[in-house]
Amino acid sequence: MAIEVGSVLEGTVTGITKFGAFVDLGNKQTGLVHISEVANEYVENISDFIKEADTVKVKVLSVDEKGKISLSIKQTSPKPEAAPRAPKTENREPREREFRPRQHDGHARSAHDGNRRNSFERKSGGMSFEDKMSRFLKDSEERLTDLKRNTESKRGGRGGRRD
Repeated sequence: MAIEVGSVLEGTVTGITKFGAFVDLGNKQTGLVHISEVANEYVENISDFIKEADTVKVKVLSVDEKGKISLSIKQTSPKPEAAPRAPKTENREPREREFRPRQHDGHARSAHDGNRRNSFERKSGGMSFEDKMSRFLKDSEERLTDLKRNTESKRGGRGGRRD
């Protein structure tokens, strides 16, 4: 009997591995059900779903030129309906987030960084968006310059000072 892609057959599980299960289809033909094709849910351990010598209904997914048969148990059973999602509310208040810079390598931030932020917040009151944006860009450019200068001097990077 020739096995055709898309046909649904019954077979017997002959072996279980961590990546799938081998199913005997009769006529000395064996196919593999990959672990992702066992159930419609996450399968961590295939033995929780099928055992050796179980009779299973499988769908033929593919047959390659070497005769390897790819099978699916999941596609023979109807898909479960998706759980209904809660409707989004459009009139909810947006959450305010406070920006906190990450601390790299467990080093604490210097007091200088905190003072710089506080001075920016004091200076920015009553300014237009464009003015605030230009001030932010200027301050961030200064921070990048300081960071580059400190980093290059520590590791002897490109064009670092030679003493």
